Amino acid sequence: MKILAFSDLHLASSRAADLVVASAEADLVIGAGDFCNRRHGLDDAMTMLAGISAAMVVVPGNAESAEELADAAPEGVHVLHGTGMTVDGLRLFGLGYGVPVTPFGDWSCDLTDAEAAELLDRCDTADILVAHSPPKGHGDLTSMGEAIGSAAIRDAIERLQPQLALCGHIHDSWGYRGSIGVTQIANLGPTVNWFEVAI
Repeated sequence: MKILAFSDLHLASSRAADLVVASAEADLVIGAGDFCNRRHGLDDAMTMLAGISAAMVVVPGNAESAEELADAAPEGVHVLHGTGMTVDGLRLFGLGYGVPVTPFGDWSCDLTDAEAAELLDRCDTADILVAHSPPKGHGDLTSMGEAIGSAAIRDAIERLQPQLALCGHIHDSWGYRGSIGVTQIANLGPTVNWFEVAI
């Protein structure tokens, strides 16, 4: 299966246009959160992505709540947050929000590592884990060199060993590629990222 994945669109119209064009070649499109800015402009972000006709799975970032994303998402776009689904035999599980809690204040949708672990424990198996936040120690370095990823997400990857773990959130680490065991990890960013996954 050919997968197009991105994160942290943040209402960038030129990035959205690139994603829409590329999506014509995709079997599945995955959006790993932060479509808008500080809980504003989510409808506009969904309009920018409306040209995507492939199956699409998204998780909320810390810039939008799960409920806001579910309300704004066009018909046929599946929102995962502590939930999973199967697309053409491919098992996906999603977890949104900033994990651990960010310093951004009341507008930011965040979870503690303990809250995230409780949601991730619902997952018994996955081919792809989609999280807005990166796992601790992988794709989570800030410009100051601080690793601020999630221990709960790292632990879930170690336990589940999905083929792919896709994330975003830490802008300074966009483009990161690494692995935990057999799992390929990618901090995506708002560019066109391609993955091939065997079902």
